[in-house]
Amino acid sequence: MADLTQTTLQPELPASAGTLGVRGHVSRRVLKQWTESLNTGTLDMIWSDVTAWRTKGSQPGPAAQINVNNPRFVRRVALGGALGLADSYVDGDWDTPDLTAVFALGIENEAALANTLTQSLPRAVLGRLRHRLQANTIAGSRRNIAAHYDLGNDFYAAWLDETMTYSSGLFADPLTSLAEAQDAKFARIAEVAGLQDGDRVLEIGCGWGGFVIYAARHFDCHVTALTVSQAQAQWARRSVAEAGLADKVEIRLQDYRDVDGTFDRIVSIEMFEAVGEAYWPAFFATVRDRLKPGGSAGVQVITIDDDRFVRYRQQPDFIQLRVFPGGMLPSPKLFSSAANAAGIAASHAFTFGPSYAETVRHWRNRFEAGWPDLERLGFDEPFRRLWRYYLCYCEAGFDAGTISVAHYRLGPA
Repeated sequence: MADLTQTTLQPELPASAGTLGVRGHVSRRVLKQWTESLNTGTLDMIWSDVTAWRTKGSQPGPAAQINVNNPRFVRRVALGGALGLADSYVDGDWDTPDLTAVFALGIENEAALANTLTQSLPRAVLGRLRHRLQANTIAGSRRNIAAHYDLGNDFYAAWLDETMTYSSGLFADPLTSLAEAQDAKFARIAEVAGLQDGDRVLEIGCGWGGFVIYAARHFDCHVTALTVSQAQAQWARRSVAEAGLADKVEIRLQDYRDVDGTFDRIVSIEMFEAVGEAYWPAFFATVRDRLKPGGSAGVQVITIDDDRFVRYRQQPDFIQLRVFPGGMLPSPKLFSSAANAAGIAASHAFTFGPSYAETVRHWRNRFEAGWPDLERLGFDEPFRRLWRYYLCYCEAGFDAGTISVAHYRLGPA
C-alpha cells in the first residue's frame, strides 16, 4: 500500500497556473485515488494552486514529479489512457523536470497503473481502426515514411550526428562519441551480414546513407540502397557523391517489394519496424528471393518483450498513432518464427538495448540544444513537446528492457 502525505509547497510554476475551481478539486481527488496504487518509487504531484502531495510506494524505485497545469489532464487520462497522458503533455496540461523519470516510474508500476492507463473502449476501437488504415501497402508505406522522415533534412541534421544515422549506435563505454558508436554499429552489422570484398550488397532502408558510405569505404563492394523517402534519397545521393563513391553506390527511390536481381549480402538497419505485421512475410520473402545461393543478411531490429506483444498488438501505442504511422515492433520469438515461415533461418547474434538508451540520450540532448535552429525552421512548441515525449519514452523503455534492439543473421533454413 502506498504511503500518501499532503503538504503545501511553493514550487516554480508556469505563468499559466491558476486556481483549480470545483472541477479541479474533483480531478485532484480522482488522481489521488490513482496514485495510491503505486507500489514502487515516489511520485510528487504539484497542482497549479500549489497544493502538493507525495505518494511513496512500499518498494524503492524511481522518483518523479508531475506539475499539473490544467485539471483536464485527469479527464484526458481517464478517457484516453496512455495516449491521453501523451496528448495532455503535448498540449501543456502537465510538465515535469524529468520526463524520463516519469516513464521509468510508470514502467515499474505498470501492473498497478494498468486500469488507469487503459483507454475507454470507444477510443481503443478508434485507435485500432486508425492504425489499420495506416497499412503499409506500397502506396501506404510511402505516405507513412513521408509523415516521419520527410519532416526535412534540415530537421534531422540539427540533432543527428555527422553520419546522419537515425538508429542505435553501439557504445563501448560512456566516453564513446555518438559518431564512433554509429561506426561501431556499422562494423558489427557488416560482420553479421558477412560482407566481403567483391560482394554485391543490397541495403533495404538506407536512410541518409550512413551505412552505404561505411560499406563502400571499408569493402571493395557495390551497394544498391533503397529508400522510399524523397528527402533521404536526395541527401544520400549528394553524400555519396561528395565522398567520391558514386561508382560503388546506387541510391534507389524504390520499395523493397519492387527490387529485382540477386545479391551476395543484404543489410537492413531498423527498417523492419516500418514494415507492418501484415507485410512481414513479404519482407522475408524479399530477403529469401534476393539472396544468391550461399548469401546472408544482417538485420538490426527494435524488438518488444515477448510477454508484452499481445497487448501491444491489440492496443496501438503513442508512437504508432502520433509518431510512426504504420509502425509495428516484433517480439524476438515472432521475428524468428516469421523468418522461418519464409524458409529463412534467423540466428540471434547480439542484443544491445542499453546502447540504444544511450543513443537516445544523445539525441535528446542534441535535440534540445538545437531547438533554436529548429524553431527558426518553423517547428512550434507542441511539436517540440511531442518529440521530447517520444525520445524520453524510448529512452525509458530501453533502460528498463521492455524494448531492445538486436542484430540477426538471416540465411537459408
